[in-house]
Amino acid sequence: MAVPKAKTSKARRNSRRSSVWKLEAPAMAKCPNCGEMNLAYRVCKKCGFYDGEKVLDKVEG
Repeated sequence: MAVPKAKTSKARRNSRRSSVWKLEAPAMAKCPNCGEMNLAYRVCKKCGFYDGEKVLDKVEG
C-alpha cells in the first residue's frame, strides 16, 4: 500500500488544485457558406453544410 513519505504542504496542495478553474471556451468558427458562428468541426445548424458539402437538409420556416 502506498504511503506518503512526508506531509504535503498547504501551498503545494493548493497549487496542484489551482488549475481547475482555468476552463477554455469552445472553439468557434464561422461557417464559410452562411457566415453563422458554430462549433469547429461540426455541421452548421443554420444551413446544414460541413466542409463545403451539404450534409443536412434544412427546412425553411
